[in-house]
Amino acid sequence: MAHDEIVDHYSALARSALNGQRIADCDPAAFADGGFGPAGYDDTAALPDGALRASLGCGNPVAVAELCAGETVLDLGSGGGIDVLLSARRVGPYGTAFGLDASPAMVELARRNAEQAGVANVQFLHGTIEAIPLPGHTVDVVISNCVINLSDDKAAVLAEAFRVLRPGGRFGVSDVVTAQVLDEQARQQAEQRIGCAAGSLTMQEYRDLLAAAGFVQVAITLSADHGDGVHSAIVQAVKPAIGPGLEIRPMRESDAAEVLAIYQAGLDTGQASFETTAPSWEGFTASRLPHLRYVATDGDSGEVLGWVAASVVSSRPVYAGVVEHSIYVHPGCQAHGIGRALLAAFIAAAEDAGVWTIQSGVFPENAASLSLHQALGFQVVGTRERIARHHGLWRDVMLIERRSAVIGA
Repeated sequence: MAHDEIVDHYSALARSALNGQRIADCDPAAFADGGFGPAGYDDTAALPDGALRASLGCGNPVAVAELCAGETVLDLGSGGGIDVLLSARRVGPYGTAFGLDASPAMVELARRNAEQAGVANVQFLHGTIEAIPLPGHTVDVVISNCVINLSDDKAAVLAEAFRVLRPGGRFGVSDVVTAQVLDEQARQQAEQRIGCAAGSLTMQEYRDLLAAAGFVQVAITLSADHGDGVHSAIVQAVKPAIGPGLEIRPMRESDAAEVLAIYQAGLDTGQASFETTAPSWEGFTASRLPHLRYVATDGDSGEVLGWVAASVVSSRPVYAGVVEHSIYVHPGCQAHGIGRALLAAFIAAAEDAGVWTIQSGVFPENAASLSLHQALGFQVVGTRERIARHHGLWRDVMLIERRSAVIGA
């Protein structure tokens, strides 16, 4: 269905709920047996009957979001408000739960349910999940319940979720996914049974879009099998953590000038590399993987303060999970934890991508780099003595590597 058709469809369901009717958006058997609607919850005591009647989700994202007192949570596609009300209970009076829905009737229904429940720490917003009407760095947790699959621009939804999350924020949603790309017949059959499979992503597509948005520590846990390779699932991810006022995100082509300037500043110290001149942007991108590139930025100005990127070690298949990395921080921003945060995010993203070994070479004189890497699990595996000349002097290089305890263990 197109966006307007989806809004009209759920608005009609909301109006039915406002009139006191029990609503369902899938086959009754699937609704009862597959964890859809209120069947997916075990803590609905004290919730208004109207919120239960209007529950159309495919799981219980609140149960896996690990909400803490005082946090701010956002529910994408909040419908009748059941997940917002449960979240408000968990974050307590000093926390806030936002609900966002594109249907004005659903927003009206959710506000009525919140009033009946006597819950004050909630706000229901009208808008689309592809353009969230909140400032960046606003919420600690983003949840959703069988809604993202309905969007026709899921990349925009995940990019918006990343934008509004604070660094270190968590993404935990229930959604419908497929094990593989469905043919049209299988998709139509699933749609008839459970009502919300038409736009579902494969698990790998979901992983790829989350990574492209900037998320790390991606995990997809199947929770119910609906046949034909269609599953309900819990999808979890994290926005990389970094200090206040900063952000880690994927590197963009628009970052080229700042990335290369930081690169050159590092080379000018004489302790970063045998290179003396930073490459062109074309040379930079050609020698590095298109993914596993991140920048640390100032949250207000957007200025790039540091970067990390990976290169392949070998084209041989046995080295598919081995990369070499480079990390540079602006000279005026060192000793502020930026390098550590960048490297931690890079390690997490590399493991998401199936990398089991990260390696690099460091001059013995670069004590700060060695200390940083060793603090994050890198080990010195050897020294290549007098490997090459640098500014007329023969120099040694210490080989460092980090073996994943998760991938290939």
